[in-house]
Amino acid sequence: MDERQLRVLRELGELGSVTAAAEALRVTPSAISQQLRLLQRSIPVPLTERDGRRLVLTAAGQALADAAIGVETALARARHAVDAFVERPDGAVSVAAFHSGAAAFFPLLLRGLGTPGSPRVSLHDEDVAQDDFPPLTRHYDLVLAHRLDHAPPWPATATATPLLREPLDIALPADHPLAAKPALTPQEVADQPWITVHDGFPLMATVEAVSAAAGRRVEIVHRINEIAVVAEVVAAGGGVALMPRWTSRPHPAVVLRPLSGIRAARHIDVLHRPERAARRAVRTVLAELRRAAETVRGRGVDPAPGT
Repeated sequence: MDERQLRVLRELGELGSVTAAAEALRVTPSAISQQLRLLQRSIPVPLTERDGRRLVLTAAGQALADAAIGVETALARARHAVDAFVERPDGAVSVAAFHSGAAAFFPLLLRGLGTPGSPRVSLHDEDVAQDDFPPLTRHYDLVLAHRLDHAPPWPATATATPLLREPLDIALPADHPLAAKPALTPQEVADQPWITVHDGFPLMATVEAVSAAAGRRVEIVHRINEIAVVAEVVAAGGGVALMPRWTSRPHPAVVLRPLSGIRAARHIDVLHRPERAARRAVRTVLAELRRAAETVRGRGVDPAPGT
């Protein structure tokens, strides 16, 4: 039995005829009869009987119709609870992000949602390979993910909201001879020792593009994913590295220079399953992330003025 069948039985009992029940429910009399037959299949005793030309409820049918009132009441309460959950402005929202994205966006998100009645966010760091970002939407309401400029789009299973297209610059020690140049070519940086992310993570494909453009493989000496650690190793003379222009924290001993001749940029997007956005609190956090992206972009400084 299901809700529609019980509703038909209840209306038949209250109105006294198939025709009247059909008019009340705005269906045809044959549809009423069909629902009654389907309901009867799951009940071992007759629910209706003929009283002249009228179809009426048996005692068992009336008992079930009375119980249907309780069922409809419980379902109505359940729907109201769901509606209240969906429209609750201060609902809980889980947000995951890769490390540099978390460092840039999480503080802005907390400040932007600091007023009473705002969504309650729980923040999580997830440093994963590019292909592993979409599966995270099973566990979190919103996932900040990044992919390279020329990478395939995110799969259709996840809704993607663009936040930033962030340039990737070459990070090198401030006293490095190449630091005096306004921009760097792949040939100039290919001979340097390199600090890169692990295989499968965004940025690695751009390092490979540098090798291809220079016509020789770069020497990778260190594999480090955490941008703040990369900056420290660059400052100590450990090599050059790709570094995002806006979401990495400035280091006093490190300078950034644009890379010419290569599409060196990454997209920062918010991924979520479509049904998550049905909640008002999730939509509020998503809007706040878009505002935070404008703030992050506004912090951007040309690493080589005059180019």
